Amino acid sequence: MVRVLGVDPGLTRCGIGVVEGAPGRPLRMVAVGVVRTPAEAEIGPRLLLVEQGIEAWLDEHRPELVAVERVFAQHNVRTVMGTAQASAVAMLCATRRGIPVTLHTPSEVKAAVTGSGRADKAQVTAMVQRLLRLDAPPKPADAADALALAICHIWRGGATNRLEAAVKAAARTTTPPGPRGTPR
Repeated sequence: MVRVLGVDPGLTRCGIGVVEGAPGRPLRMVAVGVVRTPAEAEIGPRLLLVEQGIEAWLDEHRPELVAVERVFAQHNVRTVMGTAQASAVAMLCATRRGIPVTLHTPSEVKAAVTGSGRADKAQVTAMVQRLLRLDAPPKPADAADALALAICHIWRGGATNRLEAAVKAAARTTTPPGPRGTPR
């Protein structure tokens, strides 16, 4: 059983959700919410509010792992910059405490939760509600997305981490050729 904090980064609304579970076992929502910052405030104070909110969640819920949505290019540069900055704050908060951080793409999260990397927000929210056996869908969408990130990591993170470790181990045991392709 592992406890994962999912972070759907955003500068105005940063979704946060904590889920406990293991692959093949029932999942349990521990908590869900949103860290909000005023859109009219300067960037520095907004990032500080995001940091304080994430630190409070880390203090209260003590996750073993943190899953953050990987920022991808969008048409609106201002939006992607705020999202990337909030993402960096989340990674910094976790890393400062020695908590491993994994990034998951939106399509990876959708595929893990719904079976389709092209699912829409309504489908993701409905599946999160179903998988966590919630009476109502988590709102706003940022909160549901944070829970979906945590679920994705519980189901896929362990396998991904084992694959990365195997690749690194194989690279250490392979002797590279010497100069001009001759064995060393």
